[in-house]
Amino acid sequence: MISRAGATRIGLRIVAAVPALLGVILFAFIMMRVLPGDPAVYFASGPNAGQAEIDALRHKMGLDQSMPLQFLHYLEGLVRGDLGNSLVTGQTVTQDMRERLPASLELTLTALMFSLVISLPLGVLAAWWAGSMWDQWVRAFCSLCFCVPPFVSGILLVYLFYYMFGLAPDPTGRINIFTPLPHRVTGMLLIDFALAGDWAGWRQAAEQLILPATTMALFVIAPLTRMTRAAMLSVVNSDFIRTARAMGLPTWRIVIVYSLRNALMPVLTTIGIVFSTMMGANVLVEKIFSWPGVASYALDALVASDYAAVQGFILLMAFLFVMVNLVIDLLLSVLDPRVTVE
Repeated sequence: MISRAGATRIGLRIVAAVPALLGVILFAFIMMRVLPGDPAVYFASGPNAGQAEIDALRHKMGLDQSMPLQFLHYLEGLVRGDLGNSLVTGQTVTQDMRERLPASLELTLTALMFSLVISLPLGVLAAWWAGSMWDQWVRAFCSLCFCVPPFVSGILLVYLFYYMFGLAPDPTGRINIFTPLPHRVTGMLLIDFALAGDWAGWRQAAEQLILPATTMALFVIAPLTRMTRAAMLSVVNSDFIRTARAMGLPTWRIVIVYSLRNALMPVLTTIGIVFSTMMGANVLVEKIFSWPGVASYALDALVASDYAAVQGFILLMAFLFVMVNLVIDLLLSVLDPRVTVE
């Protein structure tokens, strides 16, 4: 349980993030207005739309007002919880985000889990046998993963496992179109299928998820492995590790209980940064695999100069970044009581 002092510090941390969020809101608002393109022209009916029709649409969208007045109206809507309406989908941005965010979260969390399962053991082993041939191979593998862009690795995985060998399903979304969706509880298909007890549907959703999650995981293996290796190197040469070795403790106990736990703090910080980056930068993966997430939604909105949708996406990413950092700080305070949220 969190103490009252801890809850107060968390509240202060959230309040301190408000100016940063306001700065993000202002930046996104100005950026969308200075980029080339006029949404009124884009959404006017037909290429031969007259100037009168375009002016009427601009008035309906409020684009004929001054920028300060438009910004005040936007802030007023945010206070009411209204992110505006998307001109592409015809729905509110809040509803679009609610429908698409679980898909992006499921993809990102699965990819992060894949990368941690690979990067943590690689980093630990590379540090334990630093300078060996194993260490050289791990660093070469990390360099290869980092140098190959996600859209290249994604296309290669689709070509190999879907086109050549037929081991993966077609990369067309989260689930086969003939599979009935489970009752929506979280929006994450793996969880909802499990709650419904539909394990055949769960298996199909998992098969659809493997290739896009692997594509994203390959790109973030390098920073996680390198940070784990660096953190482990700073620990394995410590006095208490040499003492544990001299006492004859089992190697697995020295590595897992004493070394890895003390090395996890910088790794956790890196995990927070990597997760936030993956949430905003997985647009290429979502496009390759036709994944209906928020990143591909934001890209479509950006092409159409859909102001409300792009601003809602940027605000959502800023909010997630703040919350992820707060969770990481709480986990750090659990690992090391000397670290406080404050």
